[in-house]
Amino acid sequence: MAKRPRSTRQASPRSLAEAAAAASAPRRSTPIYKEGGRLVYNVHDFLANKLATEIVGGIYPPGTLFPNESELRARFGVSRTALREAFRVLTAKGLIVSRTKVGTRVRPKADWNMLDPDVLAWHLQAALSEEFVTDLFELRQMVEPQAAALAAQSCDEATLGDIEAAYADMVRYQNGSDDLIDADLRFHQTILEATGNHFIGALGGLIHTALVGSFQLGWESASFMQNDRLLQHRAVLDAIRDRNPEQAHAQMAALLRDSVDDVKRALRSRGGASTGASPVLKRR
Repeated sequence: MAKRPRSTRQASPRSLAEAAAAASAPRRSTPIYKEGGRLVYNVHDFLANKLATEIVGGIYPPGTLFPNESELRARFGVSRTALREAFRVLTAKGLIVSRTKVGTRVRPKADWNMLDPDVLAWHLQAALSEEFVTDLFELRQMVEPQAAALAAQSCDEATLGDIEAAYADMVRYQNGSDDLIDADLRFHQTILEATGNHFIGALGGLIHTALVGSFQLGWESASFMQNDRLLQHRAVLDAIRDRNPEQAHAQMAALLRDSVDDVKRALRSRGGASTGASPVLKRR
């Protein structure tokens, strides 16, 4: 059996902020702000993050006009260049559109680039709802069970060893710590990489951010991994080890179905919306 190329990337972020930065932020030396849990590296990154979370959080609903440039510059105390660079970021991600003599308007949600890791991270930060969590896990259901099946068919022994090592760390840190989240993320990420599929690789930043966001939400109401959920991960590993793609697919799908319930319970416990409506942020 021909071996598929293995990725050498190791995913072990400690927070959603690090996941978003690792997935999409330009590589710079040291972050100069930490805004809303997300690392930002300069003034226009700060502005883009702040304005984006206000858009996603409902302060500026789709179709509304942004305050004019002078108002925003006065509010944040920034230069015209920094503000316009932030606008370019939001424009590229489909959140806003600027028109001469009209101003800057928030675009319909259907135009937002939801495949962009930053846009996903802004939703996780500012606009959590059960509807959003459901959509997020539907994406995972479309990708991860099939990835587990492909891993069962074609992963090499070294990659299988990486999956086994991630699971062993999950057992070791079951009682709860950042190391548990790291191990859980590594387990799922290694299965994705084990497919050797370049299209899945192209979605890596999005899936990476989605995984970390899912895990953080799931752990907010519990400091340890439930035994049932740990055993479900073991069932996925066993199916991959047994080279049983059908069983790997079924076990991963079952794990995700139960995990989405964990996340929804966590969302309710932190006072999140129990329906499709997201709480509207207050501008500060």
